[in-house]
Amino acid sequence: MGLGSKMEGPSAPALRRDPYEVLCVSRDSTDQEIKTAYRKLALKYHPDKNASNPEASELFKEVAYSYSILSDPEKRRQYDSAGFEALDAEGMDMEIDLSNLGTVNTMFAALFSKLGVPIKTTISANVLEEALNGTVTVRPLPIGTSVSGKVDKQNAHFFGVTINEQQAESGIVVRVTSTAQSKFKLLYFEQDVNGGYGLALQEDSEKTGKMTSAGMYFLHFQVYRMDSTVNALAMAKDPEAAFFKRLEGLQPCEVSELKAGTHIFAVYGDNFFKTASYTIEALCVKTYEDTTHKLRDIEAQILRKRNELRQFETEYRKALARFQEVTNRYTEEKQSVDDLLKQRDTIHSSFSVMRNIVTNGSSSNLSNGSSSKIPGEDSKAGSPADDGGSDGKDKSAKKKWFNLNLKGSADKKFG
Repeated sequence: MGLGSKMEGPSAPALRRDPYEVLCVSRDSTDQEIKTAYRKLALKYHPDKNASNPEASELFKEVAYSYSILSDPEKRRQYDSAGFEALDAEGMDMEIDLSNLGTVNTMFAALFSKLGVPIKTTISANVLEEALNGTVTVRPLPIGTSVSGKVDKQNAHFFGVTINEQQAESGIVVRVTSTAQSKFKLLYFEQDVNGGYGLALQEDSEKTGKMTSAGMYFLHFQVYRMDSTVNALAMAKDPEAAFFKRLEGLQPCEVSELKAGTHIFAVYGDNFFKTASYTIEALCVKTYEDTTHKLRDIEAQILRKRNELRQFETEYRKALARFQEVTNRYTEEKQSVDDLLKQRDTIHSSFSVMRNIVTNGSSSNLSNGSSSKIPGEDSKAGSPADDGGSDGKDKSAKKKWFNLNLKGSADKKFG
């Protein structure tokens, strides 16, 4: 049932006009008056209707940016008290109410996407305009029944759900499922002051098991929707944050109860290239009291878990930083130990007789004229002359042997 997605401040118009001036409303305008003015201007400058007018895209963004300020009570208060400076000081993100903008043009959607942040496809301007003008066909959807159908891409099937006082007091649930796993949106429209229908809520289909589904729950207590676009920018920059930010996508649904009367819902075809198959049903939860209590309990548990995760993230980040610190020290200490042991081995290797021989052999004689000898060297050592005689003897023997063989060979040859 998400209504919007965030953009960072730099995406705001460079030259910012007074939001009240942009939306053509006074400073004491009500929320409904601001919303009505926004819807009209958003449709007027919608890129789908101004393909040949590039200025319309800028005006469209300016209108959306202005509405993002005035539709938020806290941001409106800050702006009224100190202008844009108060918002800039807060590092304001740009809120875009995608439920009322409407386009599936991927080039235009790229205007609202950064760093691969997911953005929900939006509703075509034609559908929104027809609803606002009250020219759509509304089929009845009685409580306790279901209707199946196929809706073309970028088109919508409208249904009227009529409830009495007792049913309104008990609570109402409207759900849409698709066994074909089609992509669709479940929309809820409010009666507009001009007699048409203005989009109030939207829920994108999500895959649940072997089907896709979307639901709206009007149970007189706060129900939350999961908006995957919230904190998506931060999660894209820090994938590790995906777990901790997962529950931050829980956003309170803007409408928690319905009054007696007829309420308008629609199934919007969100497939890009084919029709969407669906089954829509409306039911009163009076016979689902146990399920309703379970939903209330699980919502409360999830909210508590979100608060716990916020605290745990702080602890985890500190522990992670400490872990990185000790890991770095581990690496340094390991290198230090390796170096010390290497130095120790080098010193150990210095205690060697061979090292002394090499050292002593580099000098000619000691002061007493004696030289160091290794035991047993006397039998191997000799004077240069002896060495020479020995070498001469060996050479003579070899020569004699050579000559004898030669002579014998010669005699035999000439005999």
